[in-house]
Amino acid sequence: MAKEQEKVSFGTRLKQIGQVFSFTAKQDKWFVPLLLAAVLIPLALTVVLVILFGWIYLPIGIMVTLLAAVIVLNLRSNAAMMNAAEGQPGAAASLVENMRGDWRVRPAATSTTQFDMVHIVIGRPGVILLAEGNPQRIRGLLGQEKRRLTKVIGNAPLYDYVIGSDEGQLSVKKLRSTLMRLPRNLTGKDVNSLDKRLGALMARPQMPKGAIPKNMRPNKGIRQQRPR
Repeated sequence: MAKEQEKVSFGTRLKQIGQVFSFTAKQDKWFVPLLLAAVLIPLALTVVLVILFGWIYLPIGIMVTLLAAVIVLNLRSNAAMMNAAEGQPGAAASLVENMRGDWRVRPAATSTTQFDMVHIVIGRPGVILLAEGNPQRIRGLLGQEKRRLTKVIGNAPLYDYVIGSDEGQLSVKKLRSTLMRLPRNLTGKDVNSLDKRLGALMARPQMPKGAIPKNMRPNKGIRQQRPR
């Protein structure tokens, strides 16, 4: 059974809004002027309507003002978070994890000590690989991950993107819209089945390549011992 979502108190919600407001104001110099315009313009129109036609327009004006403020806060805060996430390791996986819809994310399924990583995303479009890091190294990681996944994904479509701001790469800002525009090739049942197969593949221990070190080989006397 799914865990019930914890209820957020009104005070906690206000604190979260305050944190978003503060963060956005620091990242976006146009946020405060746009927010003031979104509040003052509807209020000014409300005052005019109240004077001309009566108090019936007051609640309508207040709702329109609040709606305009929320829209500005939402749009500018999202843009500020995208700008702050640009170039941060793991930003692509974190973004997809918070997207609406059924997206199964396995962050850093393949990685190196230099913070090069490939995230695996399973969704209705199919299997999506998101690579972050040095362009020269992550190409090899992508190829390795593709060869490993083709053994278990069957006919499911496989997409891959290199996250970055250079030519031919996909920026974090466009990641959400790009994934949402992909065709829905799989059903919910297909996604569940694919998720289980990939989970089994990733849980399987990989034996190290090359000869077994001498200190890890079984003792010769033990190998020759037979039960009596």
